[in-house]
Amino acid sequence: MSETRDILEARAAQDGLEFFMTMFVDMHGRPCAKLVPVSAMDVVCEGAGFAGFAVGPMGQSPASPDMIAAPDPNSYFKLPWRDGVAVVMCDINVEGKLWPYTPRVILSRVLDRLRQERDMELMVGVEAEYHLVRRTPEGGIGIADELDTQDMPCYDAKGLTRMYDYLTTISRYMNQLGYENYANDHEDGNGQFEQNFKYADALTTADRLIFFRYMVHIVARDFGMAATFMPKPFTHLTGNGLHMNTSLWSVDAKKNLFEKGAKGRDQYGLGLTPLGYNFCAGVLEHARAMAAITNPTVNSYKRMGVAAPNSGATWAPAYVAYGGNNRTQMMRVSEGNRLEVRSVDGAANPYLAFSAVLAAGLDGVDRKLDPGKPNVDNLHDMHPHEIAAKGITAMPPTLLHAAEELLGNTVMQQALGHTGTEYYSDYLAKVKSEEFRQWHARVSDWEVERYLTLF
Repeated sequence: MSETRDILEARAAQDGLEFFMTMFVDMHGRPCAKLVPVSAMDVVCEGAGFAGFAVGPMGQSPASPDMIAAPDPNSYFKLPWRDGVAVVMCDINVEGKLWPYTPRVILSRVLDRLRQERDMELMVGVEAEYHLVRRTPEGGIGIADELDTQDMPCYDAKGLTRMYDYLTTISRYMNQLGYENYANDHEDGNGQFEQNFKYADALTTADRLIFFRYMVHIVARDFGMAATFMPKPFTHLTGNGLHMNTSLWSVDAKKNLFEKGAKGRDQYGLGLTPLGYNFCAGVLEHARAMAAITNPTVNSYKRMGVAAPNSGATWAPAYVAYGGNNRTQMMRVSEGNRLEVRSVDGAANPYLAFSAVLAAGLDGVDRKLDPGKPNVDNLHDMHPHEIAAKGITAMPPTLLHAAEELLGNTVMQQALGHTGTEYYSDYLAKVKSEEFRQWHARVSDWEVERYLTLF
């Protein structure tokens, strides 16, 4: 009997399970699953079958053989809101081999190389922002809390209290799952919230984020609302980021390799080690190429570099820059033990985003890149010509620009791997280019209003 079967059968008996949800995600980070009875343990352990072409961009055609979802027993957890059901995250196999189009497989391979070749572990904590909304009779969306109308609602105690039952339900579920929820707050936009959980190794955090987003959707529905992690659901309100707090640790010593010791050298006074500055420089170097991965929708680019929302500030980075405790930067070093990558947004697939950021950072480490002096200016207040004069570049303006930057980037090619047909990063760039073209081909209401009788 396999170790996987031993573990899952023991957990099923211990927890009185009736069903397993065997879960994986596609390129877009959309969770896909089958509900398999415990009585069909052979299907759970040998892998439930999926028609890959029906899932989405998974590198398959209608003629392709089944994708088999092989469970990772270490990812097992019970559904907090329903007895008798547990989730296992899965890695996709096709004809007995790991399928290279699987985002979780891609991250696992990157992390394995990091441990084997460098004796390092990537640790990540995420700040997932989202909006709570309701459908309007006209078919659009509005803020779920009709009283949430302040111009500057960030940290508003009344808005937080009105959502107390919902927010505390999510908090309790996170803690039951072992996520260690440590803060819940009303964010900068009306109807916008953030619920934080403790950092962990990159694969654990990615798994947790996928389930957190799924859980938020389910619980919001039970409270008569809908949740969205869409980067920019409202033109006039702050968008949804996914700030990625990143650090490298030694596997053996469990030591944070970004955190400068009392006698360590600190080139720019932010509390980082030389390794941390090199990693930072690598992320800056490849920020534009990574954007199609960290900001993967046409909507993502409406979050970056837009006019200030009602609160008087936009928190989305428009420029490739880093600094200290300065939220106008793409990367912020608020404490000298991690890098906060602020460009990642709510649509990002965490398996792919973590892989890309790690690859970019390690390229900076290997080439000993220097990020230069940290920027201390408020980039939101500066004219673009002033910013360009400082040698600071802008993030790509659209998904198409980002996809073109990604296509052929050798660091991303090597990190995300070759599928046997093409580099996965190039495949992703082509998928995203086509996504942009489909969006661009549609005539919007704005165009009709502006141009219909203009000429």
